[in-house]
Amino acid sequence: MSKTFLIGSCEPFSGKSALVLGIARNLIASNHLVRFGKPLATSLELNVSETGDIQDMIDDDVKFVGEILKLSDDDLIPSIQFLAASTASKRIQNNMLDAGIKFDEFKSSLESSNDAINILEAAGSLHEGLLYGLSLSQLAKGLNANVLLAHFWEDSRSVEALLEAKNQLGDHLIGVVLNAVNPDQIKDIKENVVPSLKLLGLDVFGVMPRSPLLRSVTVEELVRRLNARVICCSERLELMVETLSIGAMSVNSAMEFFRKRRNMAVVTGADRTDIQLAALEASTQCLILTGAGEPLPQLINRSEELEVPLLKVDRDTLSTVEVIEQAFGHVRLHETVKATYAFRLVQEHCELDRIFKTLGISY
Repeated sequence: MSKTFLIGSCEPFSGKSALVLGIARNLIASNHLVRFGKPLATSLELNVSETGDIQDMIDDDVKFVGEILKLSDDDLIPSIQFLAASTASKRIQNNMLDAGIKFDEFKSSLESSNDAINILEAAGSLHEGLLYGLSLSQLAKGLNANVLLAHFWEDSRSVEALLEAKNQLGDHLIGVVLNAVNPDQIKDIKENVVPSLKLLGLDVFGVMPRSPLLRSVTVEELVRRLNARVICCSERLELMVETLSIGAMSVNSAMEFFRKRRNMAVVTGADRTDIQLAALEASTQCLILTGAGEPLPQLINRSEELEVPLLKVDRDTLSTVEVIEQAFGHVRLHETVKATYAFRLVQEHCELDRIFKTLGISY
């Protein structure tokens, strides 16, 4: 008999995809048949027939997880609805607030999936999907499914969102994995916070440390967000950027600062050739030039020698920095190196045996 459970979160980018990958990989290693899907698609690839009809909605996250875990096409569960301004507008105009017959068909397909374990990734927050009848609580109750939450933990105030989730989900909520915890605070949280959360009815199945790699962004993503012009090394846009540095100091101070950073994107004025050359000698993944002017040939030559992408943007340094800071921790987990690290993170920091026992899954 098939089994279905949900992985949700109180807010977007809390680590759901990492948890999905880690849990699914362990289930597959234990010879379980795993299927994966997102009832509410947020990044969509359409499967269109030769006649032009839309057959299945396969979310991009679902496709990526499928590729990493080597799932067959039949094991990728199509979405019911697509979250977008156009679909939201249509539902409002038609006064539609439930998932309708599509939900019944979706539920039937899950129940008839033989002995598969269906892992569903819910919407980004507790309220997202309400307009479609596909919020986390609506899915949990409609499918009578258990829920495991991935939750971004900043400090003790972070518990408020968990309490609200418990109010909405009731007995469907089996527990939570705290994510992005400052490594220096993990011991204290395990010894003091976790027991207190247990008394509040919140079972903690893992405390995962903050990971610069999982919060990182590719140079290609920065190019897209900044609408930047790639001056050289366009074949190296897959490089991962973990930190941001601003080259607005003396060259001596900059060199000392750059040495302490790793996998940087360095933002500096197009006229600061001294800073630019210093940055290239450090752990720099890309160099982003702002303001008027073009880079000197010697800078381009050195960038090409070191294979560091050189970007030019038509905006000031402050607005450039704001765009990059917004990108950190707010991009999808669509790189193989991130997936590999997610496997390790979940394996080392989550009580998988206890999770599967609570879900009633042999492991």
